[in-house]
Formats: sequence, C-alpha cells, structure tokens
Amino acid sequence: MAEWQLLLLLFACGVVAFSISTLTAGGGALMLIPILNLLIGVTATAPVLNAANLFGRPTRLVLFWKSIVWKAVGWYAPSAMLGSLVAAAFFKKAEIPILQVIVGLFLISTLFQYRWGKKKASFPMSYPLLAPLGLLISVIGTLIGGAGPVLNPFYLNLNISKEELIATKTANSFIMGLAQLGSYTVFGLLDSTEWTLAIALGLGIAVGNLFGKRLLSQITDLRFRQWAIGFMVLSGILLLIRVIFHYS
Repeated sequence: MAEWQLLLLLFACGVVAFSISTLTAGGGALMLIPILNLLIGVTATAPVLNAANLFGRPTRLVLFWKSIVWKAVGWYAPSAMLGSLVAAAFFKKAEIPILQVIVGLFLISTLFQYRWGKKKASFPMSYPLLAPLGLLISVIGTLIGGAGPVLNPFYLNLNISKEELIATKTANSFIMGLAQLGSYTVFGLLDSTEWTLAIALGLGIAVGNLFGKRLLSQITDLRFRQWAIGFMVLSGILLLIRVIFHYS
C-alpha cells in the first residue's frame, strides 16, 4: 500500500470511529485498535493512537466546552493523574485475567442495570466518589490496556445529560492526554513516520467529532443511553473473548 493510501485510510478510519464514539459515550480508540494493529503493527498502535487523540480531544473539547461539568472534572482528574503515575511506577504492562473478567462482566451487567436504557440511574452516585474512582480506573486502565467504557455507568448515575457526559469525559481525557504527550516527548516514543500517521488519524478523529456532534443533537437521551449501554455490553463481551482466547 502506498503511503498516501495508508494516510487516507487512517483519516477515514478516524472519521468513522469517532463519529460513532460520540453516540456511544466513547470507545473510538477501542474500535481503532484492531484496525491499527493490522495497518501499522502492534508496536506502533498505542503511541500513534494516543498522539492522534491529541488532535481529537481538543476538537471535541471545543465543541462541547459549554457542557463540561467542571465539578466532576475537579473530583476526577487529579486522582486519575495520580493513579497513572502510581501505576507507571509500580506496575509493568500486565494483563490480569481475573481483573479483565470482572471488568467484562460489569460492562455486560449494565444491560440489566439500566433495563436497556429505560432507567436513568442504577445505583447511587455522588461527585466525591469520582476521586477514588479516578485513582482506581487509571490503575485498571494501565493493567488491562484501557477502561474507558467502565466510566459510563458512573457518569450516567450522576444524572447528567448526554452532552455533559461526553464533554466531561473529554475534559478528563484531555488532561490525561497532556501527561501522555509529556511522556512521549521525554522518551522519544514517536519518530517522524509515526507522527505523520498520527496526524492523518488525528485529523480524521477531529472531523469525526464534528459529524458526531451533529448526530448527537438529533437523538434523544433515551436513545443515547441505549447506544452507550449497547457499546458497553459489546466491550464487555469482547473483553471476555479476549481473555478466553489469550489464556486458553
């Protein structure tokens, strides 16, 4: 495949994945991982994807700025940053089967917790609980390679709107992304070729966010919850399948 074809394909993948992820409260990166593994290799996938998100997150942040629940960001972001530092200091990249199974079952259980979106909340949730949650989720994400969809039930139980959920998650992710940018700069994890790939993908992600916001305004809160729950259930199933095939 010619370089321009690869760049165009990465752009298109970014547009499609993040148009969908806006409607499912995240998961764009999860959709892109197997595609990037195939196109650019497993080793390059994580740094290219995270660098590409440096373009996508600011775009979504600007689009949803007025909907950010800063109270949630204030409780979640500091402890999440601390958790990422703790995990980086004390844990190597690891995959713990039982932890992946627990996360997978929790995601699948949201189908029953919310009765396919008919219930607006499934358990009591308050803003101060976001502090220990941020610490826990950041550590879990380090151990199993990502835990974004796990956050959705907790945000939904704060009884915030679909725009507020997307906006607040984006703000928290953006803050974490700044820390990732620092690590890439310090350790030189991206060469010029990978930066080119990341820029192509990142521009697609930015355009995908624009399309996604247009689509989001046309669906109801009920439909949003149903799509978000559907993606959480799918993520949980894929996580369990991954454990079964990897450790069988």
